[in-house]
Amino acid sequence: MATPKYRRIVLKLSGEALAGDLGMGIDPNVIQRIAEQIREVVQLGVQVAVVVGGGNIWRGVSGSQQGMDRATADYMGMLATVLNALALQDALEKLGVDTRVQTSVEMRQVAEPYIRRRAIRHLEKGRVIILAGGTGNPYFSTDTAAALRAAEIEAEVILMAKNGVDGVYNADPRLNPDAVKYDELEFFEVLRQGLGVMDSTATSLCMDNDIPLLVFALGESGNIRRAVLGEPIGTIIRGKTRA
Repeated sequence: MATPKYRRIVLKLSGEALAGDLGMGIDPNVIQRIAEQIREVVQLGVQVAVVVGGGNIWRGVSGSQQGMDRATADYMGMLATVLNALALQDALEKLGVDTRVQTSVEMRQVAEPYIRRRAIRHLEKGRVIILAGGTGNPYFSTDTAAALRAAEIEAEVILMAKNGVDGVYNADPRLNPDAVKYDELEFFEVLRQGLGVMDSTATSLCMDNDIPLLVFALGESGNIRRAVLGEPIGTIIRGKTRA
């Protein structure tokens, strides 16, 4: 069996990735493929925490731009992440993967409240934890939630699986055919150049806590496993790049 590079990871999935080609909502086929990739990683003995976004259902920023109270719009976005988490849990458990959903916004009928020590215990027992509800506070993105949870559970890396983009570029490759892909970056450069990998709060949190970030394409199959095994895939972002 291949030896994984990381023992404990946070996998960040955007809501848009769960929608697939549908653009909105949840694509059952996409959820199934993601669940299969996560199972492959669990079978390697890696402890997996998943942080899910909700942009396929509702985006708080978009709601506030249309005149809605920002806090209300963000709380609606947090609820959207719970829908995605439950869908992913269902797909994983149908594959035989023991899973727990934990939410920052308490709703005991459908999920556990997020408790750091309980989350770590689930990981130690080989369960996948799916962390929903963002940070539980408005004005913070699910990227920031991923950085915060990674620091709390002492994850060794954040894997940011993108839909249709295979790394970080100096410009949008979908709009600029001359865009150049980075293999390695420093968090400071991400902030200085405004590359938009994640919001500045999340980027600073990763930088301050020395949590590497690997940005890669979700793909049809195998990319999450490749990332965990340390294969050259996507763009790795660190506090300082290696010489």
